[in-house]
Amino acid sequence: MSAGKVVIGGSTGFMGSFLIPRLRTEGREVVTISRSGADIRWGDQAAIDRAVDGAALVIGLAGKSVNCRYTPENRAEIFRSRLDTTASLSTAVARAESPPALWVNSSTATIYRHAEDRPMTESTGELGSGFSVEVAKAWEQALFADELPATRRVALRSTIVLGHGGVLDPVRNLARLGLGGAQYDGRWPVGAARRAAGTGHLPGARRGRQRFSWVHIEDVARIIDFLEQTPEVDGPVNAAAPNPVDNAAFMATVRRVLGARVGVPMPRWMLELGAIGMRTETELILKSRWVLPEKLTAAGFEFRYPTLEAAVREAFDREIAA
Repeated sequence: MSAGKVVIGGSTGFMGSFLIPRLRTEGREVVTISRSGADIRWGDQAAIDRAVDGAALVIGLAGKSVNCRYTPENRAEIFRSRLDTTASLSTAVARAESPPALWVNSSTATIYRHAEDRPMTESTGELGSGFSVEVAKAWEQALFADELPATRRVALRSTIVLGHGGVLDPVRNLARLGLGGAQYDGRWPVGAARRAAGTGHLPGARRGRQRFSWVHIEDVARIIDFLEQTPEVDGPVNAAAPNPVDNAAFMATVRRVLGARVGVPMPRWMLELGAIGMRTETELILKSRWVLPEKLTAAGFEFRYPTLEAAVREAFDREIAA
């Protein structure tokens, strides 16, 4: 178990809310930064500088959720909320007399291309294109922009994070309504403006075969612990369980855990109309994300939840069947 002060930027979201009580239970001092409800507010650079100076670990989690419609205003805020906060942390690290040994900053496995042919690793993965990929690239560039020789930096390329709440809540609701079948891609008109902005998902995998890479939130916390204790690991790191599935298998697992006997598949037209009504984007479920944790595996990290059913059962508070 590591020791020393931890500074968490973006402390009120899904990950921050999980990490803070865990770290404090371990006896660590935790200083939080957020727009509200935290020890320090973004924009108070002097206070951020003081917090980071002498910290053992900085964790950057800030950024507007991508679970929204990609309007021009939302796209601008998605970029700004990531780049400004990352730059603020970088400034604090650069000014510190006693800089942190490790800075772990959020990134996303969406940085890789739509992959149906082979898995993406840190060494062999191919970066994609489009709005979400450009956000991820810019986010990582901001992390590594400044010379910070005393601080090791990790861009945590997280896949879909499973746990209590988060992405599984709407999935559970669909399954209980009998709509927990596979989510099918297909043709859908993408206008010129969305093509230019890189926000229109083009048809890809069929019949729910888009890959679904995931990680349990408990393992994300354990990965951060592991990174503190493993100084040879730096740069981009895939936070992904070693056993990805496809969308059809994911939804079948959810139905099995919940005991939902019926799961009607959802074609793209239905998904698109639902996304408009829920103010989100179908890319989040139709892009094929096939990611493996090459660096973590090579360094000896062992996942507590390496298989999907155990992770879903824990998230739904369902006991594992004998």
